[in-house]
Amino acid sequence: MINEQIRDREVRLIGENGEQLGIMSARDAMQRAKEAELDLVKIAPTAKPPVCKIIDYGKYRYELARKEKEAKKKQKIIEVKEVRLSPNIDTNDLNTKTNAARKFLEKGDKVKVTLRFRGREMAHMSKSKYILDDFAQALSDIAVVDKPSKVEGRSMVMFLSAKR
Repeated sequence: MINEQIRDREVRLIGENGEQLGIMSARDAMQRAKEAELDLVKIAPTAKPPVCKIIDYGKYRYELARKEKEAKKKQKIIEVKEVRLSPNIDTNDLNTKTNAARKFLEKGDKVKVTLRFRGREMAHMSKSKYILDDFAQALSDIAVVDKPSKVEGRSMVMFLSAKR
């Protein structure tokens, strides 16, 4: 809330240089803001009495947006990358997929390993679990199993994430 939108009876006022000006009526605070040719902005509406500050509102909004943008830059977004396997995969193909997953994990992403079954392969789902176990074992130096393998429809899924 700014200027005339502030309807409180009493407010704690902070000056443009950050000094405490004390508790006063909202009208007096508004008058002081007009004298300084700045805006009266309610900073802490939940406080008793609410805290208002005399500042340039446009500059205040710009600073808030800049701080928010800066905070966004610093955070790391963890993506989930998927590696698909089939039950009759050969060792060299498995090694290639393992290396791809290793690259994802080194970047800091999580890896979803999917073992897809088609047609008659559905009858031998339980025998193919060792492929996912081998995959996790090959990456055990840099990865930890987030969610162990479980069957979801026509596929078996396991999640890996980088060790901290």
